Amino acid sequence: MRQELGIALSLLLVLEGILPFLYPGRWRAAMLALAELSERQLRLIGLASMLLGTALLYWLH
Repeated sequence: MRQELGIALSLLLVLEGILPFLYPGRWRAAMLALAELSERQLRLIGLASMLLGTALLYWLH
């Protein structure tokens, strides 16, 4: 279990690093746009991301 969690975290870091590596200007613009969103909008984005991830895990398993 601990090894799988480490693998998942490592993969997350790799995936999150792809966009800033390939498109640093666009990534910065996206982060600035995200900073302008309200807390409610950010919470909804977070919820949608969690639900999509959960559905994807369920589908893959």
